[in-house]
Amino acid sequence: MAATCSIKAYHRQEERYVGLNLEYTQKEDRINILNAIEETKQKFDTQPIIWDNQKEDGSGGVYIEFNDDYDKESGPFYEDVLRKIGIDHCER
Repeated sequence: MAATCSIKAYHRQEERYVGLNLEYTQKEDRINILNAIEETKQKFDTQPIIWDNQKEDGSGGVYIEFNDDYDKESGPFYEDVLRKIGIDHCER
């Protein structure tokens, strides 16, 4: 997938809860994000909770959550998704 700067990533963590919010401005970004998530779910054989919130204008956000992440599965999963969509850092 092509790298794009129209996607912003925000990471949140509390104890064993970990979330990654991917905000996008274009419908194509949403498709790239969802494809990357599906590929990564198969690669790691895991099923995080996914929320997909698309607005009428095509912008929106996809939120990936791991609850009770005792085994720290979220880190490699998030890194793989971010790499696939061309993001090398999260926003502050």
